[in-house]
Amino acid sequence: MATDKSNIQLVVNGILNENPIFRLVLSMCPAVGISTTMMNGLMLGVAVLFVQVFSSVTISIFKNVIHPRIRIPTYTLAIATWVTVIDLVLAAYMPEAYAKMGIFVKLIVAFAIITMRLEMFACKESVNASFWDGIGMGLGFMAGMMAIGFLRELLGLGTLMGYDILGFKPLLFFVLPCAGFFVVGLMMAFFNYIEIAYKKAKRA
Repeated sequence: MATDKSNIQLVVNGILNENPIFRLVLSMCPAVGISTTMMNGLMLGVAVLFVQVFSSVTISIFKNVIHPRIRIPTYTLAIATWVTVIDLVLAAYMPEAYAKMGIFVKLIVAFAIITMRLEMFACKESVNASFWDGIGMGLGFMAGMMAIGFLRELLGLGTLMGYDILGFKPLLFFVLPCAGFFVVGLMMAFFNYIEIAYKKAKRA
């Protein structure tokens, strides 16, 4: 089966229409656990983007030789391989950032969004389409993580990317783990409202 979407449409689809966090509500563990700052969101987003793209391409290349009965273990093996690569790279070249999110990098193996995309798209489409779909889903996850991190860091710590913006800490509640669910819920409601308003305006 070949998708009828262009490369740009595949990327936009992952960022907007099927955003892993705000639309599909997948891989919520890191969304609420590590998104206390924009930098954390960016770093984990880069790691997920790398794993998503290379896992999608790998499965697309070998899709015709993967037996249906072992497809899920095969997906897990492919994901684990690329997670190991990015885990070692981050540990070697960015030790400080890795120390803050090391466990979450390893947990990428279990991220539902990656496995789901391999099952729903990469195992059926061409290498080119799988590559761009992986780019879109990875960027969508990264954008979601950074958006959540932006709000939590600014309101909880008064900083952005580590730089002091407000000069004080407005509401420390926003950097607590429970605040992650609260912020995600607010942002999902906001984007749903924008979508409904846009559709109404389009029909008018």
